[in-house]
Amino acid sequence: MNRLILCLCLLLSLSFASQSFANNPVPARLHLVGDSTMSVKINPAYPERGWGELLPAFMLPQLTIINHAANGRSTRRFLNEGRWQLLLSELGAGDYVLIQFGHNDQKIADPARYAAADSDYPAFLRQFVADIRAKNATPLLASSICRRNFNSDALLVRDLAAYAQATAQVAAQLDVSFFDLQQLSCDFIANAGPAGSQPYFIQIPADLYSKFPNGTIDNTHLTLQGAAKIAQLFVRELKRQQHPLADYIYRELL
Repeated sequence: MNRLILCLCLLLSLSFASQSFANNPVPARLHLVGDSTMSVKINPAYPERGWGELLPAFMLPQLTIINHAANGRSTRRFLNEGRWQLLLSELGAGDYVLIQFGHNDQKIADPARYAAADSDYPAFLRQFVADIRAKNATPLLASSICRRNFNSDALLVRDLAAYAQATAQVAAQLDVSFFDLQQLSCDFIANAGPAGSQPYFIQIPADLYSKFPNGTIDNTHLTLQGAAKIAQLFVRELKRQQHPLADYIYRELL
């Protein structure tokens, strides 16, 4: 009888320990690397937000999120400016690094940023993956988020598809976890339609911001709602893939 009670107590303690780990996973670090659609914005009065800025609101505090993303950067420019080397100097064994580029890589008129989808862009991604693994850290690749680009027939034009496909191919070739934010965000925007998708992107009225005294509509950069939606799509994809980082999800709704 005493032996039976002892066994039951042992099973209960193991169950509580397992539940405790699920609620309190070991500390980890996730580095974010990308462009303005992911970065932290320095002017809180301006409505633009990066989705990496909203990601911590979905995650447990045991996951430290370090946002290296910066406005206007491509794979080429992030490397050539020394930003990549800085990240590597801070990278520790066991860390995770999520990379998302494409918007500025396609700017063919700017040699400092342009990286062709069928050559330099995948080559830079391969270098990034190799550098991360050399540090005993784990790379993750995400495709570019969608632009709100509807044609005259109200059909969404997926103008970053070549970069999304290149990212997917590199991820498959190198056995890297891939998050198809292009597909997920484009499907969401297409389903919302031209009017329904507007609140997720910048729409500036006239006579309010000095940068745009006449107002502007920006179909690339995200509002608070847009950044939160992309972060949510990423979090739900972590969960669907049963990725190790899914253990750090705190909630799916803000």
